[in-house]
Amino acid sequence: MSNIAKYDVETFDSIKHINEDGQEFWYARELQKVLEYTEWRNFEGVIGKAQTACEQSGNQIDDHFVDVNKTIEMPKKATKSVNDYELSRYACYLIVMNGDPRKEVIALGQTYFAVKTRQQEIIENYENLSEAQKRLAIRNEIVNHNKALADAANKAGVKEPVEFAVFQNYGYRGLYGGMDMKAIHAHKGLKKSQKILDHMGSTELAANLFRATQAEEKLRRDNVQGKANANKTHYEVGAKVRQTIKELGGTMPEDLPTPNKSIQQIEREIEKKKLRGNDNE
Repeated sequence: MSNIAKYDVETFDSIKHINEDGQEFWYARELQKVLEYTEWRNFEGVIGKAQTACEQSGNQIDDHFVDVNKTIEMPKKATKSVNDYELSRYACYLIVMNGDPRKEVIALGQTYFAVKTRQQEIIENYENLSEAQKRLAIRNEIVNHNKALADAANKAGVKEPVEFAVFQNYGYRGLYGGMDMKAIHAHKGLKKSQKILDHMGSTELAANLFRATQAEEKLRRDNVQGKANANKTHYEVGAKVRQTIKELGGTMPEDLPTPNKSIQQIEREIEKKKLRGNDNE
């Protein structure tokens, strides 16, 4: 039985700092201890991989990994200057994605930083949004990220639309315990013309966004080649997300309630409110 229950999000929130500009950051040496790396030189290797991933993603390393020096106490009242980093949330995300997968705290870190980073990218003050606003924001992000996933799959050898549909089903089957898109559609009781993503709550959408982002990154990071390998990768990522949800005590995605309103209904209601607002001006 997993011991991951002894960890929680407070593990990472407790070492978060806020600078003078109100921006959050983490110290690498504090993160090292939380992630259970006993040797700094080993953790520096993980940081190096994360910096490479940062650069390959088109981001400036210095924007996310800021070199700082810290003074630590030594025996007999001596002090020693050591190097450290001030890390952005994105930097922490890249570090846990390149960390030792055998460590259970790494699995929690991957979920915590990936979801929080993605939410932050979608829109600021995510936690203050209504459920309908969260659904719209994540649904739009999935639409955009599926393009990146399709590109990564294409580079792996998934070329034709029918092949991509098969590839997508492998991801769904991993996340939904064997259910493919058709089975999920039937499980939700949807009409033939209705899309499953338009009838998911924010929690279920977030799980699918996590699946899509991690599948795309793994395809690129591992340079996966061949349709069969791409399908296998997508399935494994989906299954890993499902396992993480289970270990954290969450509800399986197929057991989450289907919202009464579709994404399209929410969009129409928002448009009507805008029109009424314009009429009142």
